[in-house]
Amino acid sequence: MRVVVVGATGNVGTAVLERLHGEPDVLKLEGVARHLPDDSVWPYSGVGWHSIDVSADDAVERLTAVFRGADAVICLAWLLQPSRHEQAIRRVNVDGTMNVARATAAAGVPQFLYASSVGAYSRGPKNRRVLETWATDGIPTSPYSRQKADVERRLDAFETEHPALVVTRLRPGLVMQGAAAQEIRRLFVGPLLPIGAVLRMGLPVVPLPRSTISQVVAASDLADAFWKAIDRRARGAFNIAGEPVLTPQRIAHLLDARWIRVRAQALRALVSVSWHLRLVAADPGWLDLATQVPVMSTSRARDELGWTPQVGALHALSEVIDGLKTKQGKHGSFSLRP
Repeated sequence: MRVVVVGATGNVGTAVLERLHGEPDVLKLEGVARHLPDDSVWPYSGVGWHSIDVSADDAVERLTAVFRGADAVICLAWLLQPSRHEQAIRRVNVDGTMNVARATAAAGVPQFLYASSVGAYSRGPKNRRVLETWATDGIPTSPYSRQKADVERRLDAFETEHPALVVTRLRPGLVMQGAAAQEIRRLFVGPLLPIGAVLRMGLPVVPLPRSTISQVVAASDLADAFWKAIDRRARGAFNIAGEPVLTPQRIAHLLDARWIRVRAQALRALVSVSWHLRLVAADPGWLDLATQVPVMSTSRARDELGWTPQVGALHALSEVIDGLKTKQGKHGSFSLRP
């Protein structure tokens, strides 16, 4: 089996390479990235590398040449920054993803797998779990969510145009691993806030809205879901998340702090001001995601893929917190997906 991973040097991509390296059925593994990694370093070694910008004018032609003869293409390419230049990152995230999809079809590859997100879902309940049939129109105030929803609509049309191609969409919660901690800091916190020092000193309180209820999955577990979807040639969408669901109380307990309930509008205003002043890297749409997206059921992934998370959500988050404290992390092109 030959598998091509697009966006193979990030948080998820690195975990996928590690998982596929350990699978005897994968005889040839290839990676596509804008900037090629040091292929003497694990897990980038033993991979055939191709430097391609998925948003370039000649991307479909170049990708098609790479994809010919592959059994599956996994598309993980996604940019989060610079968040202040939405059209620039949209060219990679939306147009680039569809370039990868079109090249997969043109090359005659039987399966296309895409890393969607819980962020593609429309506003939903926090007190019960939704299936993959929940609307994927996104959260309008989140640029990330709008782009994820846009890709979902385009893939709907793409599937209609290419009915023989197996299109698989994995919709994970926040993807975490300790090695990506410093990239999380760079992409969301920014350089001005000394988050590591703050965490080392300890937080007395954690001010969060009651609706800040999120799901986390370890990068290794998401990678395993990708392999299982390839192995079973599974078609359709699959929610992927670890347990338990993260509530403000659980987050505060993990930080050995006390939760203080705050109004979502007040915290959003603070984040918005901080973002506009360039004090933090995350735009306020990320808070909207945390407070508005639904809690997902992972029953379909468990039943149809035989997938079960091996890493607890609290453990995955604690690894990142420890990495922030100790300045751990080295994946330079890491891409977090919610």
